[in-house]
Amino acid sequence: MIYLRKANDRGHANHGWLDSWHTFSFANYYDEQFMGFSALRVINEDFIDAGQGFGTHPHKDMEILTYVLEGTVEHKDSMGNMEQIPAGEFQIMSAGTGIRHSEYNPDDKNRLHLYQIWILPEKTGIEPRYAQKRFDSVGGKQLVLSPDAREGSLKVYQDMTLWRWALPKDETHTYAIADKRVVWIQVVKGMVEVNGQTATTSDGLAIWQENQLTIKASEGSEILLFDLPAAD
Repeated sequence: MIYLRKANDRGHANHGWLDSWHTFSFANYYDEQFMGFSALRVINEDFIDAGQGFGTHPHKDMEILTYVLEGTVEHKDSMGNMEQIPAGEFQIMSAGTGIRHSEYNPDDKNRLHLYQIWILPEKTGIEPRYAQKRFDSVGGKQLVLSPDAREGSLKVYQDMTLWRWALPKDETHTYAIADKRVVWIQVVKGMVEVNGQTATTSDGLAIWQENQLTIKASEGSEILLFDLPAAD
C-alpha cells in the first residue's frame, strides 16, 4: 500500500524568521493520524531567514539528522563542536543522555533551506556524538545512514537505512523491500512515479505491504528513501 502525504497537507508554522512545514505532529501542530512512521518521528522542512536561527536548546534520546539544501548551517553544541554545514552535506547527532545545541543561518542576505529529521533510537542513554559528511558522487544511489556505517555512510543507532537518489529525467530504478520492512520516500525536488503513484517536490510517500518499488523520474529529481522496520 502507498499513501501520498501531499506537501500542502503538512502542518505549517510561519514564525516570521522561520517558515516550517511539518510532515508529522510537531510543536503546536498535532494530528493523531501523523505521529510518525516506524522509527521516523519528525520530518521538518525549514526555511530560515538571513541572520536568524534556533538559539541554544536541549535534546535527549533522539537521532537528529540535518540535510542542508540551500545555504549553510552554523552549529554549536555542548560537546564542543563548532561547525559549518554547507548545502549538500548531512549532519547527524545522537542526543542520547542529553545535549544542548544551536543552529543559525550565518548569511546576512540569503535564506537557509534544510530538512531536519528525527529518528527514534533503538535504545536510550546513548553517549552523545556528532558527525557530518558530504557525499560527492553525482547521480545514482548513495547510502547516507546505516546502523553499521557501511559503504562510507554515517552511523545511526536504529535498524534502518537512508538512501539519497539523484534521478535524471525518464530514468527508472527498482528497489526491493525485505519482509517486515516499510519505506518512506521524501521527494526533495522534481517529480517521480512510485508504483504508478505520482509525487512532486516536498511530497512524502508512506509504503507498506509492498515487496518491490519501481521508481521513475518524470524530470530531474532527488529523493530520500528510508528503509525502516515494520511495527510489531
